[in-house]
Amino acid sequence: MHLDPLFLSRLQFAWVVAFHILLPAFTIGLASFIALLEGINFFTHREIYLRLSTFWTKIFAVSFGMGVVSGIVMPFQLGTNWSRFSDATANVLSPLLGYEGLTAFFLEASFLGILLFGRKLVPRWAHFFSALMVAFGTLLSAFWILVTNSWMQTPAGYKLIDGRFFPSDWLAIIFNPSFPYRFVHTVTGFYITTGFVVIAVGAYFIRQKRFKKEGRTMFSMTFALLTLLVPLQIFFGDLHGLNTLKYQPAKLAAIEAHWYPEKRAPLILFAIPDEKKEINHNVLEIPLLGSLILTHHLNGLVPGLTQWPAADRAPVAIPFFSFRIMVGFGVIMLVFILLSLWLRFKNRLFDTDWFLKACQYVAPIGFLTILSGWVTTEVGRQPWTVYSLLRTSHSVSPSLTGVDVLLSLFGYMLVYLIIFPVGIFLMVKIARKGFVQASNLPVEGGQPSHPISSSPEFSNDQ
Repeated sequence: MHLDPLFLSRLQFAWVVAFHILLPAFTIGLASFIALLEGINFFTHREIYLRLSTFWTKIFAVSFGMGVVSGIVMPFQLGTNWSRFSDATANVLSPLLGYEGLTAFFLEASFLGILLFGRKLVPRWAHFFSALMVAFGTLLSAFWILVTNSWMQTPAGYKLIDGRFFPSDWLAIIFNPSFPYRFVHTVTGFYITTGFVVIAVGAYFIRQKRFKKEGRTMFSMTFALLTLLVPLQIFFGDLHGLNTLKYQPAKLAAIEAHWYPEKRAPLILFAIPDEKKEINHNVLEIPLLGSLILTHHLNGLVPGLTQWPAADRAPVAIPFFSFRIMVGFGVIMLVFILLSLWLRFKNRLFDTDWFLKACQYVAPIGFLTILSGWVTTEVGRQPWTVYSLLRTSHSVSPSLTGVDVLLSLFGYMLVYLIIFPVGIFLMVKIARKGFVQASNLPVEGGQPSHPISSSPEFSNDQ
């Protein structure tokens, strides 16, 4: 049996990134949520937000540690499996990844210790500031990583000399055509992902009749945030789609399984793409809506895959279905938002058991949406690592053998299948344990920051 090192290297990178991306999707959103809780506590002196922040900070610590461990493998792979890609793009991408480490990671690491262990040791304002810095650090990390990825999608500000990319305009490299849209779309998706985890935990406490005050607070405020974020995400996704139409039309054609350029194109809801015959089978479509959504004009021209040679096209079925899965999950999220608004209007948001139970089961929906969106973006870029300039087949290390990659793939799979279940188990255990007793809350200078022991909102039987 022939073991193709290119295919196995792609499979290995997909395995590592698919697991790793779940952690930034959670920690970036959770860091901002913790900063919000700390800010409300700082300005209002309401201790319930202190308790919520302390609770979620413990979970954040576990997920952050998992993210660091799983992320180390990714740059290692670039050297072992993708040396030709690393050599060709080093002058552009290495500084970007270096900035991520020097600015974002060091900022997070510096203030994370204060956030985790400094509540007794520093003034309240300093602890709040550390929460802001950790949140800013996670966003800064996302900034540099998405700059790197966006440049690979829509390269700009470079000179290509003897097969190597050299920077000619750093502002054009950083703010390349797809970056602003990719950044807001991705970060908003991370916030939404975290939000559905938070409402799942809140629904769990409400249904268990434990820590009901805390459960209701996080449940209500997070649904309020999601009511803003989910419609915004739809808007950002539309802008990102228009950007893709302009700068990556072949990718858009693959996502929509359009074979021939067409005005007044239908919106294909479902089909089975046939790449050999360049047609779709079992098509379910809505007339005219494709042009209207994709171009914002009823007579808009939707590109077709036959405009490009077969060797320059992405595999159609994967981005076609993954995009529809992503949109389907987005519709489910929107349904939950609308239901929450209706129940809130009826004063039944905390008393409708079927809705609370559904909120518990919907916890993974953000992660599944992130994964399907990532598959759409990355597979839709194929067959290129740097879009239209450097092929994936020309990026893999020349001395690799299939056996080498297969053995390392099995190693990564084994390690990840140990690390991730253990980490998830620890986070679930922390969540089920609930909140610390009032007498065990962190104190500043040996005294509680506020008199809370007699406050009824900390009773477990509320």
